[in-house]
Amino acid sequence: MADVSSNPLLALIRERGLLDDMQLEEVTAEHTRSGRSAQQILLDYGFLDLDTILQMLADHLGTEVVNLNEAELTPEVLEVVPAATARMYQCLPVAVSGSTVRIALVDPLNPSVIDELGFTVGKEIQVVVGDPTQVEKLIQKAYPQEVEGMSAVLQELGSDEDLAKGVAEVAAGAFDLSDLANEAPIIKFVNLVLTQAVQDRASDIHFEPFEDEFKIRYRVDGALYEMSPPPKHLALPVTSRIKVMANLDISERRLPQDGRISLTLSGRQVDMRVSTLPTQFGESVVLRVLDRSALQLELENLGFPKFIYDYTADIIQQPNGIFVVTGPTGCGKTTTLYSCLRRVNALDSKLLTVEDPVEFDIEGIMQVPVNDNVGMTFSRALRSFLRQDPDIIMLGEMRDLETSQVAIQASLTGHLVMTTLHTNDAPGAVTRLVDMGVEPFLISSTLMAVLAQRLVRTICKRCRTPFEPTENQLTTLNLSPHDVGDKVFYYGRGCKACNDTGYRGRRGIFELLPISDAIRLLINERAPTVVIRQKAIELGMVTLREDGLRAIFDGDTTVEEVLKYT
Repeated sequence: MADVSSNPLLALIRERGLLDDMQLEEVTAEHTRSGRSAQQILLDYGFLDLDTILQMLADHLGTEVVNLNEAELTPEVLEVVPAATARMYQCLPVAVSGSTVRIALVDPLNPSVIDELGFTVGKEIQVVVGDPTQVEKLIQKAYPQEVEGMSAVLQELGSDEDLAKGVAEVAAGAFDLSDLANEAPIIKFVNLVLTQAVQDRASDIHFEPFEDEFKIRYRVDGALYEMSPPPKHLALPVTSRIKVMANLDISERRLPQDGRISLTLSGRQVDMRVSTLPTQFGESVVLRVLDRSALQLELENLGFPKFIYDYTADIIQQPNGIFVVTGPTGCGKTTTLYSCLRRVNALDSKLLTVEDPVEFDIEGIMQVPVNDNVGMTFSRALRSFLRQDPDIIMLGEMRDLETSQVAIQASLTGHLVMTTLHTNDAPGAVTRLVDMGVEPFLISSTLMAVLAQRLVRTICKRCRTPFEPTENQLTTLNLSPHDVGDKVFYYGRGCKACNDTGYRGRRGIFELLPISDAIRLLINERAPTVVIRQKAIELGMVTLREDGLRAIFDGDTTVEEVLKYT
């Protein structure tokens, strides 16, 4: 059943008794399915009209509804809120009187925004309610998308003497660190870095203090790029600002900490996982960007070759057994498993996951985070799962003998278990389990298939150029000119669209090892990886390297990328 209380607007409507549970349920289900806003769905379904919704919001917030057509958006009013702030928080100033500014928000039910706006704008905020669609349009019109240059902000920060003085006073213990983290220029800078990173499709953002500099780097499509570095003395306020946003303890700088930030950037809901690490010259902070709008958790979208797609779709419908996805960190294993879970997530089956940490919330699935500090380990969570009557279990990782044994036990007692392992290829997963100490006969009787995967960068479509591969390149790929025939090889020249890298986006390459009777015999005989691999190839397994060739011949990726990852 969809959860109405997780949406503030629908929770408010229920509280006021404006709709019955059936109608609210319908709106929530449609919101989950399509991702459209709850308000738009209410209007489309004819459950409530716009005036009723706006008046209800105004009553709840103790404010009034304003007609934005009549608002005089003069330059004096608009410049109260900087463009980057208006776009980030999706807010529009409609009137200013003295030290108070009246602001209309696209999402007026988000209380944290109002506090942060107060800091950034430096005036008292009075929220008014207006038609969100209109607020959004007026923001785009009043603050066109010229990204406030990073260099301009850095210059401003470098010449801000009060800030430098504040940093010196914190070091001397005379100034409160949380006040420093909430200084307007720092908030502005951090927001700009995060917005820029999400626009550039970064998957990770690194803030790294060194002896003489403070570096900021993005990871886009698996490669790291450096941004223009801010002044060294900003390391402390910037990392403290991020810790404030993630609700971490900012006074603790000697121990690693983990947290989460939820933001709306340029109208998109983005979650960020935050990890801090004390180093010799200060705290290193890494943010993993989990962009919900960019995530398409459907099996069809993973780019499987047809036979792997059919086999996987069939395996995840089995009543019991173990399905393992393997590969290095950041190769999309979790995305693959989530897509499998989405496919089998039906009303007639109970799904449980144990993860470290939970990456994305999926409607209708019980997701349990691992917490080693309180003894909530993978194996302990798994044991409790078996008493929760599940049909399908997803285990974040089989990282030790104990976890593997419980997973096998679960599979033997009639559960389908999906899990991940860190190995170089599919046959390696079998020997890894034997090395952990799992009995071979248990592996052969429960394991159904192992899927190995990698992510390779795809060539930018705008600057893709054909070229003749050298003899050396062909030899490295074990190809002869005869194998190549008239197939065309491509590379990316580099253009504005791909930041002159020649690559934009990534795709998967895959290797599937179905556990057939012949492979089971080898597992029981404790055969080494090489032997299992050889047998699997004889039985028709397409290796990662061969699947990489498919990607090259499709014109999707380059020789270098395939050689790098296989």
